[in-house]
Amino acid sequence: MDTILKRSYLYDFYGELLTEHQKEIYDGYVNQDLSMTEIADEYSISKQAVSSIVKRCDEALQDYEDKLQLVHKFLEAKDGVQNMVILAEAGKSLTGDEAKAQFDLLEQEAHKLLSLF
Repeated sequence: MDTILKRSYLYDFYGELLTEHQKEIYDGYVNQDLSMTEIADEYSISKQAVSSIVKRCDEALQDYEDKLQLVHKFLEAKDGVQNMVILAEAGKSLTGDEAKAQFDLLEQEAHKLLSLF
């Protein structure tokens, strides 16, 4: 997963655990695509301070993910739902034993999803 998407997911899941100041700066950098210079100017702090805050936020958010695995579980669930949609679509035209086999696959995928939580 690329860094921008990873940061966005981590912020979406764990951003509320940051301080208000950290949230504002991190959101500006990650979601609003502001440069560190723009953020520094807006908050009257140095570019180095912005960089330090972003780095600390990255570390804190990754630490939360390492412990809780919410982003990982979400992405697995998303993939599982996509697989279920594909299996359901493919099963629409099947009958008899083929349909039963397709529904068995669909059921297995559903159980995988349930085991995530």
